[in-house]
Amino acid sequence: MRPAPLGWVGIVRLGLVQSAIGALFALTSLTLNRVMVVEYGLPAVLPAAFVAWNYLVQLSRPRWGHGSDLGQRRTPWIIGGMGVLALGTIMATDAATMMTSSPVLGGLLAFVAYSLVGGGVGAAGTSLLALLATRVVPERRPAAASITWIMMIVGFIVYAAVSGIFLQPFSAQRLALLASGVAGVAVLVTVLAVRNAEVEARDQLVADPEAAPARAFRQVMADIWADPVARGFTIFVFVSMLAYSAQELILEPFAGLVFHMSPAQSAQLSGMEKVGALLGMILFGVLGARFRGASAREARGAWMRRWTVAGCLGSALALGGLAAASLIGPAWPLAPTVFALGLANGVFAVAAIGSMMALAGEGAHPSAGARMGVWGGAQAGAFAIGGFLGATGVEALRGALHQLEPAFIWVFAAEAALFLVAAILASRLAPDPARLSNTSEARSGVIALGGAHS
Repeated sequence: MRPAPLGWVGIVRLGLVQSAIGALFALTSLTLNRVMVVEYGLPAVLPAAFVAWNYLVQLSRPRWGHGSDLGQRRTPWIIGGMGVLALGTIMATDAATMMTSSPVLGGLLAFVAYSLVGGGVGAAGTSLLALLATRVVPERRPAAASITWIMMIVGFIVYAAVSGIFLQPFSAQRLALLASGVAGVAVLVTVLAVRNAEVEARDQLVADPEAAPARAFRQVMADIWADPVARGFTIFVFVSMLAYSAQELILEPFAGLVFHMSPAQSAQLSGMEKVGALLGMILFGVLGARFRGASAREARGAWMRRWTVAGCLGSALALGGLAAASLIGPAWPLAPTVFALGLANGVFAVAAIGSMMALAGEGAHPSAGARMGVWGGAQAGAFAIGGFLGATGVEALRGALHQLEPAFIWVFAAEAALFLVAAILASRLAPDPARLSNTSEARSGVIALGGAHS
């Protein structure tokens, strides 16, 4: 008897973990970034370097995922990872304040803190996605992918509202209290969200007579990389996320420098992008629910692939529009272009997550955690490189060309080209990302949860 699949309530409950991760990550990557530069007067390179280091630490995601494959259950990895993330968040907040009086000790503490943040996000996030991949029936995976991303955005929104109220007026004490409170709530929400999430699996894991022996991490990685679909998908994730992350740090500066928008106006523009992304995610999830039953598996996989390609092409077109806006200036309809970029980004992102879930249990030796870790590591590496190249690329081109607008044109055009390459890669991801055989799919729900038996 297989463990019972997750219903809609269970999927939303696990999505609360993503909300908790989003809130803590917003504090370390957004709030502390601003506080270090504006309130504490530290060089902007410091928070940028620490955030990049956190992404580099997340390259360890395959190891965390493999560990959850070998463990008896995934929920301890989710709770443990969240605890490490919460501790790292508190330490990072203390380190930011310490650097104003003791730069060396504060910097060392920040290095340790952001290492914990990256490790915590990697362990909790990878195990959470692996749990969803193995416990959600195929017809609900598109909606589950949408819910997962939407819940993360909800975490950002709730945190932004709370921090905006609590940090007025700003003080180091208020910041420390905010970090401790958010960290405590995040851990509590996580514990409650995953409670009994794997109760049905325990007896099955002990009784499973077909469980495969545990395999070494190196062997698992070799098997994943030998799979042409998994390998191609890894390359696609890296290229698409490189393009996605490169525009994150330059959109608001672009609006201010080229379109002369105030900070409030550029923040509203960024919010419009997020609204577009949210609508794209919802649209994908709702339309994906129409594929039901095993007979619809091939159609659903092809549909997700088409939406992934469409999202990448739409993102490339919108970035081309931003390049044109750099040339034309304020006469260009900037807000609709940014909204279209968000919409396309949202579609491609959740389509890719849906494909990850379908691919996670595939192969002769299902190892959902390790596979999710490989793709999560590719995403983290792309974010570490993309954010840095996007910001520094504009500055480097601006200095070389001695003009502002051409610098943005070249960077936006390069990002559009990366999305075009990603679209080509996604279109070649055949056979079908949802092509799990009945045997491997049945085993993935048990073996991937099966600890030493997997």
